[in-house]
Amino acid sequence: TSAKMPNIKLKIDPRDLHIQTFTVEKLLEPLIIQVTTLVNCPQNPSSKKKGCSKRARVLLASVEEATWNLLDKGEKIAKEAIVFKEELHAALADVQRESQALKVSAEAFTSDPCYLPKRQAVVQAARSLLTAVTRLLILADMVDVAYLLDHLTVFQRTFESLRNVSSKSDLQKTYQKFRKDLENLDYLAYKRQQ
Repeated sequence: TSAKMPNIKLKIDPRDLHIQTFTVEKLLEPLIIQVTTLVNCPQNPSSKKKGCSKRARVLLASVEEATWNLLDKGEKIAKEAIVFKEELHAALADVQRESQALKVSAEAFTSDPCYLPKRQAVVQAARSLLTAVTRLLILADMVDVAYLLDHLTVFQRTFESLRNVSSKSDLQKTYQKFRKDLENLDYLAYKRQQ
């Protein structure tokens, strides 16, 4: 395992990231469905209905729990990351801030679900949270790819040294390192695929 930081340059604006992997898309799907459900509610709810929205409270609780789980995992990734540390911490702070904003607007909405401005505020807060979560997932995915590329580079160096050995003992040592690096790379690729 290489302890040094891989030579990877961030060639894109971390504020303007696009989903490029199936993994990130699948992770976002439940949140997108929940936000879409909220957005697709009637634009002009009945003025006769009064009271609290139990469904919205349940939805808010599930979004909150998912967000806190995501933040917990994100903090672990940021702690172990060797690249994009600052961007990850900024993305985590954005998710936390947007989650809090959603909580505030959703609580106001659940107390009066028929008031259109409150509905619009919670929809906007949900979209902002979704954007922040998307950014965090894409950055975490980039960290994973950078880590995999770093191990690929180590493997390639070992392969090159295997081709250039001059004695049988060097061949055995280098081949053992080659096998270890290959197993490590295979394991990381398997983990990424999962």
